[in-house]
Amino acid sequence: MIKAAFDPVTLATPFFILTVILEIALARFGKLEARYETKDTAVSLLMGLGSTLAGLLTAGASFAAALWIYQHRIFTVPMTAVWAWVLVFLLEDMTYYWFHRFSHERRIWWAAHVNHHSSQHYNLSTALRQTWTGGVAGTWLLWLPLSLLGFPPAMVAIQKGISLVYQYWIHTEAIRRLPRWVEAVFNTPSHHRVHHARNPRYLDRNYAGILIVWDRMFGTFQPELDEEACRYGLVHNLGTFNILRVAFHEWIGVTQDIIRSPRHVLGWLFGPPGWSPDGSRDTSASLKAAWEERRKAPIAEREAA
Repeated sequence: MIKAAFDPVTLATPFFILTVILEIALARFGKLEARYETKDTAVSLLMGLGSTLAGLLTAGASFAAALWIYQHRIFTVPMTAVWAWVLVFLLEDMTYYWFHRFSHERRIWWAAHVNHHSSQHYNLSTALRQTWTGGVAGTWLLWLPLSLLGFPPAMVAIQKGISLVYQYWIHTEAIRRLPRWVEAVFNTPSHHRVHHARNPRYLDRNYAGILIVWDRMFGTFQPELDEEACRYGLVHNLGTFNILRVAFHEWIGVTQDIIRSPRHVLGWLFGPPGWSPDGSRDTSASLKAAWEERRKAPIAEREAA
């Protein structure tokens, strides 16, 4: 099968818009917890529209690459088999975990992903604040091994769409905690609030798409704590609703760094966000280390007394 039978994201788009409106309305009447700001929401919606248009420009190249890889596949996986859908669900979800993790750990992919974290609010519209440059950055490359294994590109595309639709509803403060078994297995609003938080304790945690088990397996899980509320946005917030700055500010920063010090180009591109040759900038690791020192200081002082 060459062409996807349907696109889950396209089918779900009216639902996205209606539920954003519903969340705003219910919050206004005090029926649920949700914080919206008009300009912030407008940026999120425009980023979503721009992401859709940008995706159309690169979708052909990425799908053609997947088709070429599929022609050299190791196995042939039938789209009609239930076991094949279970397997592609697990493998695609693990692929998403690593894509998402690399998008936080490598600056070139962070430049494409950072706009999704740029809102200081956390609501359903935040889910729509998507990248304009992910296709150009080559984030789709990580899914090509699935076609090499023998999964039809259309099958992979459908499963990717299902994953994105799932991740929409977890962008909310209206849902606090779900039953323990759900929180143990699936990505939930509670887990994803942690992922969007800029608190040092919460930085670079909970990369899951659908299953939170990957974070538990690979050591990146962090539960949301009642004693520490999530603060949203970037470590250094933009302070603007200029959509072009939201979309491209990190790419501009990368370019400026390379021009300023071209011999460190590999570090600027593939180091962690905040990397610098002299270590003078904040990285997630340095912020966590500083927070840990502050946390331990009162304990050490009490023990000394």
